[in-house]
Amino acid sequence: MKKLALILAALMAAGTLTSCGGGAGENGTLNLFTWEGMFPEEVLTEFEETTGIDINYVNFDYDETMLMKLQAANGGDYDLIIADDYIIETAIAEGLVQKLDKSKIPSIGNVNPLYQGQFYDPTDEYTVPYGAGVQTIVYNPANVGIDITGYADLWDASLADSVGIISNYRVINGMALKVLGKSYNTTETADIAAAGAKLNELAPNIRLIKDDYIQDDLVSGEINAAVMYTSQVTMAKLTDPSLEVVYPKEGIGFGIMAMFVPSKAPNADAAHKFIEFILDPERGAKCYEYLGYYCTATASEPYITEEYREFLTLPAEFSKDNMEMIENITPEADDAHIAAWSEFKGLCE
Repeated sequence: MKKLALILAALMAAGTLTSCGGGAGENGTLNLFTWEGMFPEEVLTEFEETTGIDINYVNFDYDETMLMKLQAANGGDYDLIIADDYIIETAIAEGLVQKLDKSKIPSIGNVNPLYQGQFYDPTDEYTVPYGAGVQTIVYNPANVGIDITGYADLWDASLADSVGIISNYRVINGMALKVLGKSYNTTETADIAAAGAKLNELAPNIRLIKDDYIQDDLVSGEINAAVMYTSQVTMAKLTDPSLEVVYPKEGIGFGIMAMFVPSKAPNADAAHKFIEFILDPERGAKCYEYLGYYCTATASEPYITEEYREFLTLPAEFSKDNMEMIENITPEADDAHIAAWSEFKGLCE
């Protein structure tokens, strides 16, 4: 429980730099570039001891920071990067990512097909997923007088001043779009404006907007319902099993973190070895329990302990037909989102 809380704090930290191992190992160094706290220390140490490759673990705060550094290095400096789906699409389009040599990743078949063939890498040539999350509603049935089954229920007057939401504007604006029967990724500015108007009607129910530790506010009773990230749902449910988790009937929004090898990686061979290492079923299960996000490797699911399995494996009814990823959109559409979000936040203050 404490471990997961520390991970979330680490993911929110900015500008941190760490390294695992000192100097080049007998088989060189793997320059790993991602957020802090993405792997259990024991797994990183095992990789070093097993392969003779040292890990130089370099952290970034935001996906955009990663992209700027990768652009400045012209696809060099780093051997393996783990980042979010939308930014990977941009990196691939700019020629900063190399195609995987799947002959060096014999365990690639362990990946859950649900997470493959996505917009950022439709032919799965460049990436291997490592963790996923869905936009989830969690509420305390002891303090809520209605059955919440979807986003639309959060507008109910009985929830006045008792709802918490994360501060990702595309997720929350998207919630209103889904209530109106629209796609997260519409580029119609009129639809986005209508969603903004709908979102403004939710303002009386909003008690707080925050990304960090929102699960603690639900557990403490500060709020009675929340829209959360997957890792926060895991923490909340482990603390209070009586909480109800809702996958909105309007549709499931989800995102993927994925591993990729930069176009001019100094040690691409080490990157492929690390990917293969993590795809080991038992080792992967340890990583997903530590990370607190959905397991993206089917082969690892049987090894996830019972305590975590409910939170780290997708329900059987989830499919590509009822799930939608938030994708890059036009600048005009994004400007409309930002305008709608700013107005909504002003009403919530």
